[in-house]
Parts: sequence; structure tokens; C-alpha cells
Amino acid sequence: MKKLLEKTVIALTQGDITELDTDAIVNAANGQLAHGGGVAGAIVQKGGRIIQEESDTWVLARGGSIPTGTAAITSAGSLKARYVIHTVGPRMGEGDEETKLIAATHSALKMADDHHLHSVAFPAISTGIFGYPLDKCARLMLSTTLDYVQTETQLELVVFCLYDNVAFDQFLKTFEELI
Repeated sequence: MKKLLEKTVIALTQGDITELDTDAIVNAANGQLAHGGGVAGAIVQKGGRIIQEESDTWVLARGGSIPTGTAAITSAGSLKARYVIHTVGPRMGEGDEETKLIAATHSALKMADDHHLHSVAFPAISTGIFGYPLDKCARLMLSTTLDYVQTETQLELVVFCLYDNVAFDQFLKTFEELI
């Protein structure tokens, strides 16, 4: 499903985010940018160790961690994408999760703009090991993105790449409700 809003196409697809040929893909990261499992693990496994090395450098330069709701950027190693934007989403139960997920989504979009990128792909942030409910994630990420692309942005394409049928169906249902 695709929809043009202002000058940005918002697209939903099901598949493996590491296979996308966008300027950047977004990694649902932890505050230490330690890419062990889930989307983060797959990104490093396919993109190469350079992604973890650059992440380590980024974190060390910022005192050992990056706060929830913020983003970092590294190269994408041997992935099709040029960059990986690592955004730290909330863990369910830590408090103020909604605000933090909105901030994480916004930070990744702004990071893409700050680096003059034209396309970016997102997974469903915080819905894996962090335990954030998929329906709430879809609503917050999509509404934040819809608001963002109505501002001055260089982004021409924002993709939500959902790994399985359940996530894709939830994002599709929510997207149709919001537009």
C-alpha cells in the first residue's frame, strides 16, 4: 500500500528490512547500540561488523549510551541501504512509553533529513523484546510520520517494512484509519 502525502510517499510492505534499497533503514536499538538479536542482529549479520564498530564509537563519544527517544547514524556496511539510523524505543513498563516512541520515530525522521536523505525504512519499533503493543506502535509511528511529512522535509519515501503478517495487517489497518 502506498499513499502520497504532500511530496512524500508513505508505503507499507512486508518483508526483510535488511533487503531494502532505501537511503537508510532504521534499527530498533537499545541505548548501548549493542546489536545482538532481532532487527539489530540481522542488520549487523548482513551488513557486517563495521556497523557495530561505528555504533560503539558513537556511544563512546556520548558517554556510554544514548537516551531513549534519540537516534544515531552509521554506515550500512554491505547492505543495499547507505546508512542505518539507530533509534532507541521504549521498553514496556519503563514509563512514558508513548512519548518516548513518538520521540524515537521523530528523531529517526529528523536524522534522515539532517543527512539529506530522500528515503528511509522503519520496522515496528519496540514491539519485539521491548514488549510494546503492536496496535499502539502502529498508531503512534504512523501518526508521527504523517505529521512529520507535512513539514519541510526532503524525504520523498518513508517505508514501514513489517516482518510478518500480523504486524503488516495491523499497520495496514491503522494506516487506512488514519488516512
